[in-house]
Amino acid sequence: MSDDCNNTIIKPGQWLGMIGGGQLGRMFCHAAQRMGYKVAVLDPDANSPAGAVADFHLRAAYDNESALTELAQRCPAVTTEFENVPANSLRFIQAQGSNVSPSGDAVAIVQNRIDEKAFIQKAGVEVAPYIPVRSEDDLQSAPESLFPGILKVARLGYDGKGQARVASRVEAYEAFVEFNKVDCVLEALMPLQREISVVMARGYNDECVFYAPAVNVHHHGILAVSSASPQADELGLGNALLDQARDAAAGIARSLDYRGVLCVEFFVLDGGALLANEVAPRPHNSGHHTIDACVSSQFEQQVRVMAGLPLGHPQAHSASVMLNLLGDLWFNDQGQYEEPDWPAVLSIPGAHLHLYGKADARPGRKMGHITVVAESLERATHQADEVKRLLNLPY
Repeated sequence: MSDDCNNTIIKPGQWLGMIGGGQLGRMFCHAAQRMGYKVAVLDPDANSPAGAVADFHLRAAYDNESALTELAQRCPAVTTEFENVPANSLRFIQAQGSNVSPSGDAVAIVQNRIDEKAFIQKAGVEVAPYIPVRSEDDLQSAPESLFPGILKVARLGYDGKGQARVASRVEAYEAFVEFNKVDCVLEALMPLQREISVVMARGYNDECVFYAPAVNVHHHGILAVSSASPQADELGLGNALLDQARDAAAGIARSLDYRGVLCVEFFVLDGGALLANEVAPRPHNSGHHTIDACVSSQFEQQVRVMAGLPLGHPQAHSASVMLNLLGDLWFNDQGQYEEPDWPAVLSIPGAHLHLYGKADARPGRKMGHITVVAESLERATHQADEVKRLLNLPY
């Protein structure tokens, strides 16, 4: 695509396109509409969270060329809310003349863990020791240093799905069979001190902005709690580590020629070393706090990039703790449906409730989140602990 197209300002009142109808797309719609844009969403689900709030909902498969053509004709710029959108769909839309951020080429790389890890290393960023696993022979010849490890499917794994901890070669083989012998990576388990993520945005003029890294806690493979603060010392993260994480994220974005909002998840090891875990080519769960705690949210940045506008200020004005709300929360100890006590939750100072408009609560399904903001991380954590007590959250 020409630089002239990339530099064209798409003014409020025009259409922006979104492939994917989940909660990230829904929050994008809110940000874009607040700024005066109309949003068209392409998603096959008639009841998708984003489709319910969009100005126009194309109900079709992500690779339906007729629908993709209609989306491109309506929208001078198109983005996506999840990494498993067919990369060729993004390429198809770009070939129709729409601005596409991120590009299909960038998304294709991070859709496959084998390609992603090799690319991250090529960008000069360290990852945990690993090998690609495409056959039983690969497991047979795997170095002993990779055990205990984690076997992960190369494609379509998310929120802990398609992953298995394996203590031995035998367990790795059993997991490989359970995954139907699809391509995988075998990654050594590392001595983790904590997990952090860096959410950033990169515009077509190469401008980059970075949000303060978030410290993340997972429960059963799904992000449960994400804490962030404008004061790095409140998180126990040194400035050198923060600079390293931002530089690594920027290096990956540049190497991908990435435009849009990007999240890089990192492992911080016991000795302080930093390893990249994976890349999300979209806004990220650990960046949801930016809606309530920052000058410009990650979804506003997504709008700004695709519209060719200056990037927003990423500065946090409050410390925050984000709590994910899974479908389990809607059922009592007897397994009966019971709406959570939202009035009690919202009586907690600084608590902001975000529900995603999903009709059916199911165990493990992301139904919403609560962000608690305060003048200090200590205070935000104290208030978030009260929310957890009221909702009986297990994390």
